[in-house]
Amino acid sequence: MFMVNRFTRLAMACLLATTVISPAAVSAASAEKPVAHQTHSGWTTSKVKLTCDMRRLWIDHAEWTKYYIISAIAGLEDQEQVLARLLRNQQDIGNAFKPYYGEAAGNKLATLLQEHILLAGKVLAAAKAGNQAELAAANKEWYRNADDIARFWSSINPNWPENQLKDILYKHLELITEIVGARLKKDWAADILATDKGEDHLIMLADVLSAGIMKQFPKAFNN
Repeated sequence: MFMVNRFTRLAMACLLATTVISPAAVSAASAEKPVAHQTHSGWTTSKVKLTCDMRRLWIDHAEWTKYYIISAIAGLEDQEQVLARLLRNQQDIGNAFKPYYGEAAGNKLATLLQEHILLAGKVLAAAKAGNQAELAAANKEWYRNADDIARFWSSINPNWPENQLKDILYKHLELITEIVGARLKKDWAADILATDKGEDHLIMLADVLSAGIMKQFPKAFNN
């Protein structure tokens, strides 16, 4: 069932690749308002490929994050293996930026995203243990890391406003926190709702990133 659902989601991400989120919708998304989509004409194969590939990477991010939350909270034997796969996803995302921004920038992004995951693990562990002091400290670092990611993205592409990216990343952290809290309380309905919202949110982020790359490097997407 998992494999069917996974490949169905990835296929839909590609089939819907020509319907992307407009940059103007970024602020609305961070405020939990309906996100406006904009259908673009003149799509080339390279534009569709970037959009599809970016969505797939961020769907992987959402799914492997959720699997790690499940494994860590339940204390399952696969926790370390799932974490390793989740961290590999962050390197995969960094690698996707290298054709446009170079090796060093791609690796820096991967490092920032891996820190995001490791800090999320600290937040989860503190929440599971009920240690409020450690939870507050881990959360502070987690949001500081989100600021670092937003600042980095904005520094390499003027089409990614730093404050809007912060809003998107903060919302991502909030949704992860909702998932963790729901699972700890065994509120499965809330867990499912937050999971669906979290994946939709990251698909939106993927589209914002793709749109920014296309705008910055238009000649790379003529065919």
